[in-house]
Amino acid sequence: MYQVVQGIISPVNDNYRKKDLAAARHRVAMVRLALQTSDWIRVDPWESEQAQWMETVKVLRHHHSELLSSWSQTEGPDHSGSVSLERAAVPELKLLCGADVLKTFQTPNLWKDEHIQEIVEKFGIVCVGRVGHDAKGYISASPILQRYQHNIHLAREPVPNEISATYIRKALGQGQSVKYLLPDAVITYIKHHNLYARDSSWKGESTQHNAGERKAPRAMPETSHSSKGEAC
Repeated sequence: MYQVVQGIISPVNDNYRKKDLAAARHRVAMVRLALQTSDWIRVDPWESEQAQWMETVKVLRHHHSELLSSWSQTEGPDHSGSVSLERAAVPELKLLCGADVLKTFQTPNLWKDEHIQEIVEKFGIVCVGRVGHDAKGYISASPILQRYQHNIHLAREPVPNEISATYIRKALGQGQSVKYLLPDAVITYIKHHNLYARDSSWKGESTQHNAGERKAPRAMPETSHSSKGEAC
């Protein structure tokens, strides 16, 4: 059974150069505002502060290293000689993504096979369903995903949710209300800085996507793992 102990949202670097990508400082600030009432999810600006865009696996490596370092300092192995499942459970880091991301693994020259393998073998994936996407089919179609499907956890939503960041940005660009889709503090921030409006003063430097990997932001749940089955 997995116990989720923390979630990390990692906004992508500005050099990802996605069309209409707001500056990282704004995205980090908005996530902080959105998480004011959360006691387990945090935003980490490390990825956005790097000199260049980084591939997903490199970001996972960084956060995993930080996680293990923090764990060893605060928990560490039990040298008392007693056996404790909770103390022995080394925290894991998994990539949280939508089923649409699994589909991109099939796109030629977008992801490196060795990166896909490291993500699913070393870290694992928690995949949230998306309308119009067949996560199980994407896994079956990929030899790498098939091989490590035990480390891909499909999260089933009882009520399908089609709200997306793309939809919200489009609505803002058309001057439509996003009340109840975003926290009020985030809406106020967007209006104050004139973000995502058609006449917004800040635009991405390029409409070109980097060759490979992921949408922004990344979310990664830190988990503790014991041997009582599995729950996401």
